[in-house]
Amino acid sequence: MERLEKESPTQELTEEQKAKLSELSKVYEAKIADKELFLNGEIAKAEAAGEFDQIEQLTKQLVSERKVLEEELEQKKNEVRGS
Repeated sequence: MERLEKESPTQELTEEQKAKLSELSKVYEAKIADKELFLNGEIAKAEAAGEFDQIEQLTKQLVSERKVLEEELEQKKNEVRGS
């Protein structure tokens, strides 16, 4: 445990940083939910129409966009932690 602390010391966050991190999480949760809602609707339409290639493409798009937003969130969180 001590060795881990030496390699990567624990950083205390200010109240302002905690508030910014919380706000970022809320904003990105909403963005992700919005994308999921839209794309799941499109997937449902494709399923109803029997367009299986479209379903696969939309599913991949959903995974990709979610990953991009999660990476963007982590980058912004790291910026806040570094300030």
